[in-house]
Amino acid sequence: MKRIAVIDIVGLSSSVIGKHTPFIQKFIEQNKLHHIKPVMPALTTSAQTTYLTGLAPSRHGIVGNGWYDHADSEIKFWKQSNKLVQGESIWHTAKKVNPAFTCAQMFWWYNMYNDADFSVTPRPNYLADGRKVPDCYAYPSSLRDELTEKYGKFPLFNFWGPNANIKSSTWIADSAMYVEEKHQPTLNLIYLPHLDYCLQKYGPKAEETAIELEQIDRLVEKLVNLFQERKVEVVLLSEYGIAPVNQAIHINRILRKEGLLDIRIERGLELLDAGASEAFAVSDHQISHIYIKSEETKSKLKSLLSKVPGIAKVLDKDEQKAYQIDHERSGDLVLLANQNAWFTYYFWEDDEKAPDYARMVDIHKKPGYDPVEMFMTSKSRALFKLLLKKIGFRAILDITPLNPDLVKGSHGITEIEQEYYPILIGNFDSLEEIVEPTSIKQILLDKVFTTSKSL
Repeated sequence: MKRIAVIDIVGLSSSVIGKHTPFIQKFIEQNKLHHIKPVMPALTTSAQTTYLTGLAPSRHGIVGNGWYDHADSEIKFWKQSNKLVQGESIWHTAKKVNPAFTCAQMFWWYNMYNDADFSVTPRPNYLADGRKVPDCYAYPSSLRDELTEKYGKFPLFNFWGPNANIKSSTWIADSAMYVEEKHQPTLNLIYLPHLDYCLQKYGPKAEETAIELEQIDRLVEKLVNLFQERKVEVVLLSEYGIAPVNQAIHINRILRKEGLLDIRIERGLELLDAGASEAFAVSDHQISHIYIKSEETKSKLKSLLSKVPGIAKVLDKDEQKAYQIDHERSGDLVLLANQNAWFTYYFWEDDEKAPDYARMVDIHKKPGYDPVEMFMTSKSRALFKLLLKKIGFRAILDITPLNPDLVKGSHGITEIEQEYYPILIGNFDSLEEIVEPTSIKQILLDKVFTTSKSL
């Protein structure tokens, strides 16, 4: 078996590779860049799961970063159990060929209870007094303690939110190098999220993005040099590119005006009651799943939503088959935005009645993805709230603005220019210039088992 390290540089595409990424440019010259046809939807969990299983979302079931759970009547985002994946992952397939194969899953998603030999994933501690303490989950559990002792606690607040920066990717890179040096896994899967933040905040062409590109380039260089010194072959890839956007579509507000949402009032604030609603949207970047109770409403909405500015396509279950997103978890209708647009989860019409979680970083309570969490209303307000917490007061860290116009980049759709396709960089023989996302698993297996046939 050949040992390989796969570095997932989130958001990396041809659109941002250039003078600010000199090392990555050099790596391309020494190897070759291929474009990956984007997964539908081109989202973190869907793309990663397709790469690792060789299956489309219609088969592995990961139709987005979240979906409506019909059994629980709840919208759930960013769950972590690998039991949600309906397919055989690369490490399971590889162990059938050679039981000596080992895999490290360093922050790729669905990273709990997955039978990988080594895994680490974000997992904060939620204390009884309401505090959220940065931490991670690891297998074996001793690995968490070793990494914490060596590098400090996983910097959760630098992984997502207004303070997201290179520190979280650096911690992940350091932990991956630690696992390599101690355990020498056959396959080391490494997730570097850094570009996700700046590209959504500023867009791919902004001056602020140049600095972030230089930071991730230096970190990739450090990782690649370490692995190459240890005779481990390196593959770089990404899940999607991020394109500029300038239009936010408030799909739940449209459904509300049609009288389809059920809204509860609690403490004077509004909450979406998905289970009681005739129809509601689960928005996820440039994709939105609409869950509907009746055929009559579905027919009405298909016609109505097709005319909304910014919506490119409205797919019913039959039409979803062509995009390989049809699954029991997908919406009765799936909306695709225009390239310059994205969907908010907002359902309130008066900001004074927005739920308390709307102004917080709260990825699990919100009934949809919220990129505005990367912004902050004011640093002074944040510092004041943190001071209250430190001296023992229960204080809500309500510092997230309610202004979607701040967001300058998004992803999720597949009908985009090639410069925004995800990329695959490595030493590959006889690969086409554009590869299918479902082929990544076999491409990596062929690297490990250099004489293998299709597995």
